[in-house]
Amino acid sequence: MPNQHGAWAMLVVPFAVGALDAGPSWRHVPLLLTWLAGYFAFFATGLWLRSRRKARYWPPVRAYAVLTAALGLIVVVIEPDLLRWAVVFAPLATVSLWCSWRRADRSLLNDAVTVLAACLMTVVVAAVGTHGGARSTPGLPGLTWLPGADQVRPWVLTALLLAYFAGTVLYVKTMIRDRGDRRRYILSVAYHVVVCLPAAAVNPWLGLLFVALALRSAVVPKRWPGLTPAALGAGEIVASITLGALLLLT
Repeated sequence: MPNQHGAWAMLVVPFAVGALDAGPSWRHVPLLLTWLAGYFAFFATGLWLRSRRKARYWPPVRAYAVLTAALGLIVVVIEPDLLRWAVVFAPLATVSLWCSWRRADRSLLNDAVTVLAACLMTVVVAAVGTHGGARSTPGLPGLTWLPGADQVRPWVLTALLLAYFAGTVLYVKTMIRDRGDRRRYILSVAYHVVVCLPAAAVNPWLGLLFVALALRSAVVPKRWPGLTPAALGAGEIVASITLGALLLLT
């Protein structure tokens, strides 16, 4: 099972925001199960590749791959058009698994593609909502080939979630792997300050939240550098749920 506490928020929050904003549907249930099983398969495959394909890491890869395929088949039967999103997610997964093979799974490149993949689920789930998504009036005609991608609002939600989770990557690095690295700290704080402006332009309450996140990125690494990964993960879950709630109320 994945042991990264913050990853759970990144998996669930974009999906939940997209589903609730577009209108919950029973179709979201098999899609969510496929998404979670797919992540388990992805995580297990990453471990297997980093181990240079040691035999003891193979059984979970096989088990989760079979489960993902079975659940994915149900989704394809229900919503066959969603299969088109494979052209977007397959390259992202390939890059990330290549990073695992190179044992660069903690690199910014790997973090960037995994965060992007997670946040894009906001657009994907919008396609099967009871309102909005691909079933509403098109807003971006050039993207009608991808279900849900022709709507403006899911992309705005995705951008804000991406801005948050990308900042989370930088912040957590200043607390764990790059603790004490002055350049990484400056990059993290600068990034958080910059994204405050577009967030505030969307909604003042969102701007206030991003200001709080910017203050956290500046103060916590200096005042409380010894926080455990579990404590950091719990903090990210609270912050991401707060962001999700504000996005749905905006």
